[in-house]
Amino acid sequence: MAPEIKYTKLFINNEWVDAKSGKTFATYTPHDGSVIAHVAEGDKADIDLAVSAAKAAFHRNSEWRLLDASARGRLLNKFADLVERDAQYLVELESYNNGMLLNLAVHFIQNSSRSIRYYASLADKIQGDTIPADGDLFSYTLKQPIGVCGLILPWNGPIAMFINKVITALTAGCTVVVKPAEQTPLTALALAALFKEAGFPPGVVNVVNGFGPGAGTSLTHHPDVAKISFTGSAEVGKLIQQAAGKVNLKRVTLELGGKSPLVIMNDADLNVAVPCAANGVFGHQGQICIAASRLFVQSGIYDEFVKRAVEFAKNIKIGNPTEPTTQHGPQVDGEMMEKVLGYIEKGKREGAKLLTGGKRVGTKGFYIEPTVFAGVTDEMTIAKEEIFGPVQSILKFDTLEEVLDRANNTNYGLAAGIFTKDINNALQFAKHAEAGNVWVNTYFVFQPQLPFGGFKESGLGRENGIACVEPYLEVKTVAITLPKKF
Repeated sequence: MAPEIKYTKLFINNEWVDAKSGKTFATYTPHDGSVIAHVAEGDKADIDLAVSAAKAAFHRNSEWRLLDASARGRLLNKFADLVERDAQYLVELESYNNGMLLNLAVHFIQNSSRSIRYYASLADKIQGDTIPADGDLFSYTLKQPIGVCGLILPWNGPIAMFINKVITALTAGCTVVVKPAEQTPLTALALAALFKEAGFPPGVVNVVNGFGPGAGTSLTHHPDVAKISFTGSAEVGKLIQQAAGKVNLKRVTLELGGKSPLVIMNDADLNVAVPCAANGVFGHQGQICIAASRLFVQSGIYDEFVKRAVEFAKNIKIGNPTEPTTQHGPQVDGEMMEKVLGYIEKGKREGAKLLTGGKRVGTKGFYIEPTVFAGVTDEMTIAKEEIFGPVQSILKFDTLEEVLDRANNTNYGLAAGIFTKDINNALQFAKHAEAGNVWVNTYFVFQPQLPFGGFKESGLGRENGIACVEPYLEVKTVAITLPKKF
């Protein structure tokens, strides 16, 4: 049974409003491609209204700015209570609108709840310093919220990304305007309703559905927005950074794409490495920026690993993501499905060996078989470009020194992993891998305490961890002259 669609309008100043233009757009379920709702389509006029509300809520005499930091933490905890209360509904809505497996959505909502509690605990622990300046001076620093923040979400993890970005900004004391991905607006709206129920003042959290050229561009170019946080493609990230420089030197946090290497050494436990490598690229149908999409396997175990990898992929159960036993669901939409199928055709044309998968499943919905290529070489398109789909590309290597150079030979640097029983190999790989996140004998380790972000074109700044609040703060230095005599 499909979940009830409760909210389809824009959320501005704690009110549900239609777009100024009156426009709406359709949102779909990836399971069969059917329209499940029409939501308000915001553009520049609506962004202006939302930013104005957020700016008013950030005024020095506003209810939000006068709130004690500890009270801000209590509000965040109340929001966490409501997320936990409505978890089942949110999970079902996420799966329905995004195509995410129910079990994965449950995992994300549980992690998101922990993240809210973690940041709530930090709200009253943002502290400045006293500084022993020369002369008769009393000097100290204040850390103060930066202002109105524009938060632009991806479609692949709507709940997790909404909560991660919004809660970080609110912990610092900022106000926000959120632009959900046009493919997946529904859970952002459901979460916005919970902020109002929790008692957050009007204007603190605003959500404007819409498209990149309308709502997104208006948000990134707005002179009253002090910071943008964006998760998405490197191409769009570069445009956002340019916009920030043109208008008002907005602070920018970017979490962009990846082409992450996973290295399997000869001494790896294949009973663990094979399923972990498969989950690392087939999880969420490959629609994850840290997907293990370049799988380097050492020559001594290459043939055995490939054999096991193919067998594992063949046994993955494909089906409706809302069914508890399904292991592999659809791509988010037809455009992404065709893009992934195009990469598979390029792999075949360029000489990679397609060992299983590679085809669309059925005629309804956007399903692609888990696909395994062997004999992949570094110059092939499927080894260089981010596919964002269920395509496992297996490459062969001989030595750790060789594979480090090959693994780092990319413009991306988001994640990397290695399976080995040799601690020296593990430590050398962790030291030299050019990636913001390195996993040893595991993959996909996320906790609110652990910073997450990338090197090179995989982004700027970090999310999660204590330090991720800093980009939402300004540091103010205060120096007071003291009398020379008491």
